[in-house]
Parts: sequence; C-alpha cells; structure tokens
Amino acid sequence: MERSYEIPYPELGSVLGEQEIGVLTRLVTSGENLSGGRCREEFERCFREYLGVPYALSVTSGTVALEIAIRLLDLNEGDEVIATPQTYKASVQPLLNYPVKVRFCDVEPNTLNIDPGHFESLITSRTKAVILVHYGGLPCDMDAIMAIARRHGITVIEDCAHALGAEYRGRKPGALADIGCFSFHSSKNITTLGEGGMITLFDPALAERADRIRSNDADAVYRAQARTIGNTTGAHPWMLHPGTAFTHDCSTIRYGGTNATLAEPNAAVGTVQLAKLERLVRRRAEIAAAYTDVLKQHPGVRMHEGPDPVRHAHHLYTFFADPADGILRDRLVSRLDALGVQMQLRYFPMHLLAEWRARGHTTGECPVAERLWFEQQVNLPCHPAMTDRQVGQVVSRLDTVLGQEARDQPIASVTTPTAEGWNR
Repeated sequence: MERSYEIPYPELGSVLGEQEIGVLTRLVTSGENLSGGRCREEFERCFREYLGVPYALSVTSGTVALEIAIRLLDLNEGDEVIATPQTYKASVQPLLNYPVKVRFCDVEPNTLNIDPGHFESLITSRTKAVILVHYGGLPCDMDAIMAIARRHGITVIEDCAHALGAEYRGRKPGALADIGCFSFHSSKNITTLGEGGMITLFDPALAERADRIRSNDADAVYRAQARTIGNTTGAHPWMLHPGTAFTHDCSTIRYGGTNATLAEPNAAVGTVQLAKLERLVRRRAEIAAAYTDVLKQHPGVRMHEGPDPVRHAHHLYTFFADPADGILRDRLVSRLDALGVQMQLRYFPMHLLAEWRARGHTTGECPVAERLWFEQQVNLPCHPAMTDRQVGQVVSRLDTVLGQEARDQPIASVTTPTAEGWNR
C-alpha cells in the first residue's frame, strides 16, 4: 500500500477553481469547435504579450515543444549539441532521434544551471545549438551564454518548463534566446489541464515552420507553380484539404509534420491560469522565504541562488547539504521522510541514464553535477496549494533534523558511483 504523507510532494503545481470551471462550462455548452479556435488564439496572444515576444505557438506538451524546437535546428549527421545534465529527460530525449553528438555541459555549483565557462570550452566547429534549462525557476546567466553563442553562431534553446514567472534583468525567460519552450504539465507553475506547451520565437521564418509542423502540414520548401490536376485548374470550395496542390510544387521535405493542436478547453484554462500567475508565484516565494529563513540559521547548508538582479520562480525549492560539515544528504532526507515530509530529488544526471550511457557517456563527465546530485542536493515541497500549517510543519521539522545533523558525528561522505558501476 502506498504511504500517505502529512506534507506530500505536490502532484499539482498550480491551483484550479471556479474560474476554470466557469470557462469550461461556457465553452462546452457553446456549440463551438473545440479545436483550433478563438480560445487558442486568445491564449497565444496573452502569452505573447506577457513575455514580449512576436510569436507564441501552443502545442500539446512541453515535450512536443522541445521536439519541434530541435526539429528546427536541421541537424545532420556529425553535428553537435550542448545540453545540461541537470534536467528532466524530456529536455534532451528528442536528440536520441538524431545522429548527432551530445556534449553535456557541467553546471554552476550554486545555481545548477549550465556553467558559461564550461559551455564555451565544449564548442567545436560542428556545434549547432545549446539546450539550457532555468533549473527550478532560477534563470541562467543569459548575458554570458548569449554572448558566447553569438560569437560562435550557435542557436540557443531555452527550456523554460520551470521558469514561468521568473525574470532576468527585467526580461522574462522565453524571451532571452532564439527559441523558448514551456510546459503546462500538472506539476508546473500553471497548467492547461494536465498537459500543454508553448514555443516562443523571434524569427518569422522559424515561426512559420513551427506552425506548419504543429498543424499537420509538411515542413517543406515550396515554389509557386500553377498546376492543372486532372481536369481541374484550381481548388473549389467543396474540395477538402487540397493544400497547395494547384498553386505550388514542393522541392524539399524536411519533416512530415504532426497534429500538436492544443485543444480549446486546455487553452481556455491556460488563459485563466496565466492571469493568476503572479499570485501563484508570490505564494511560492512566501514559502521559499520561510524555508530560507530557517536554513540560514544552520551551518553546513547552502542556498540555491544566483546573482542579482533575477527573480526566482521557485518551481522547485532546492538547497545543498555539505558533507564536509557533517550534513549528510541521504541521512537528512531519510529523517525528513520519517517525519512525514515527502521528498523527491530532481533530477538524476541525464548523462548517466542507461540510454545516454549507451551513447558513450559516463561518470566524470560533469563532476559538479554528479557531486551535487549524489551528495548535496535536496528539494523540499513548494507549491501554492500548501497551507500555512503545512509550511510551518516543514520549517519545524527541517529545523529539528538539521539540529540532529549538527549533533551527530560526521561520517564518511557518500561516494559517487564509479564509471565501472554505471557502465554495467
């Protein structure tokens, strides 16, 4: 039987209520088309305005957003892509479909975001792109990353799944690079009824291609050419889906396209959720501040923070336990778990997953990410539906457990698994 926790780790990252029920009721009783209509247009318009970008295209999930973004890179055999190891697998999994070399970039010890210095050291003449994640909602050092990328002609894809509500020097993630990808999964800062995603772009040609791909059209190169097909010289109103058959020839097919249409009910809820975003993020910040206050009273712990001026979206609340000071992460987590605080440590280093080990990756490739994951990284429950009582319970139990850690004799640090262990 599954254990019940007094303070569970969230399955839902947002709060749904009467407003969402209201828009759904009106929509499903309106008789309107439930696919590709006014609700999607409104959601995309609101999202464009919120971020300050010219193009925002909704899709069925954050994973699909990443798949389309990577498709736009036009990767060929031998090309290289740099990616973060500290993320959920969807950020990099689409790259397994391509005959490319993935170079995992180590992370900064305080932010878990890609280290700009290591990023530049990985660039070769074959590097086409970098895929970064604003881990936990803390923006990457985008000025440094973009300066490096522009020097080398590299496309930058932001995975903003954690970062809706964050800010970087007055600008928002999703508007900081070439392509932004968002997720509206149930666990994210806003949701479109469980699944949904968004692609943000600046380049009109890329936006047109992304729109075709998500709309079941071929991502292809066409040239104008009038055609008579059969005895017909042009499309008639009663003809279903002739496309460009009578007006163009196709010279190059890049990709066949797919149906990634975000349904109208999902889009309608997305618009309501986006309007609530500021309140939801403020609540996350209140919870994070309560945790930070107690953590700062104890030696041997370090905060997840970056340089000012940035605004953390607190999709995840992360801190680091230092084994050198006798704070052993696994023991700390076990003690909190025993006190009813459910823990989920995010994320296992991508380069050590079986599928990436099969591509030649191994331990020692990203030593900072590995050390932090296996020895130091802790994630606490942080979501806007938490009650003040639950937050107080986490604070009290965290204070108690850290006190126990300080009184215990330091023991040997956890050892990162060897390359041999991971290559079995």
